[in-house]
Amino acid sequence: MEVKIGVQFAPRELVLESSQTPAEIEKAVADALKADLGVLTLEDEKGRRVLVPADKLAYVEIAEAETRRVGFGAI
Repeated sequence: MEVKIGVQFAPRELVLESSQTPAEIEKAVADALKADLGVLTLEDEKGRRVLVPADKLAYVEIAEAETRRVGFGAI
């Protein structure tokens, strides 16, 4: 899964590839937003963790990882 996280007052979004399912990511975001002083914690495919304070989240976009096409052909 490709996850894009917008952070308030940050000029760029965070982008990571996660092996978690969309439901797991959605639950993690919801749990972080519900908790007092919540922190969104996600792990990418290489085992690195991304921590974002829930009160600074602008948006979270969850999308299927797009496979890159190589070569020439009719679309």
